[in-house]
Amino acid sequence: MIPAAGTGCPPPRVERSVSESTTGGGRRVSRRTLLIGGSAAGLGAAGVAGYAARDELSRMWWRLPGIEKPRKAGAVDQPGAEWIAASGANWRWADRPDDYTIDRVVIHVVQGSYDDAVRVFRDPGHRAAAHYVVRRDGHIAQMVRELDVAFHAGNRPYNERSIGIEHEGFVSKPSSFTDAMYRASARLTASICERYGIPRDREHIVGHVEVPGTDHTDPGRHWDWNRYIRAVRAVRVARTAK
Repeated sequence: MIPAAGTGCPPPRVERSVSESTTGGGRRVSRRTLLIGGSAAGLGAAGVAGYAARDELSRMWWRLPGIEKPRKAGAVDQPGAEWIAASGANWRWADRPDDYTIDRVVIHVVQGSYDDAVRVFRDPGHRAAAHYVVRRDGHIAQMVRELDVAFHAGNRPYNERSIGIEHEGFVSKPSSFTDAMYRASARLTASICERYGIPRDREHIVGHVEVPGTDHTDPGRHWDWNRYIRAVRAVRVARTAK
């Protein structure tokens, strides 16, 4: 289930360019390194605050003019998924995994239908969305790109480190979780794990209920975790670089 939490507006779109400089020793230095290092150079005297500021700069470098990964309208990260864009108010532009490491998959149940999930994720007033929505018949919609931060977990660090998968259905109804849904979701989670080197285990594939500070109970006691993790581990996918 998705909490109504978080805000965010995309920065202006800019063309990405790559430039490098050469140090005296002949080593190539990326523009990112120069920009972050130069911007943080004056922070040394600030001690811990300086390090904190530099860490924030290291996460925000992509916002600078000339730095951004290419984005193609309608492109999806998961082959076979349908692209349906969530409202820009329900996620935050980012450059994952370069600015935030992705090491978790969070499983949600919407407490409603597939159409309900898609509708609220497209509503700017909802202030929340997951990256993916899985329907009873196994159809998958991608609504937020994996490189971006979706507001799905009700916990900012978890939003930044995870990918959220919403499932059609109700936590109180075992019939919500069909064979087709389990299979499609397991393939999706396995692919995400391969893309980012995430272990396929219960420490890294978690329910919304397990996110620190949450008041949600999904996916609930009828979600068959043993079956799901077995299915995720059984999927064979070719690892691709992100």
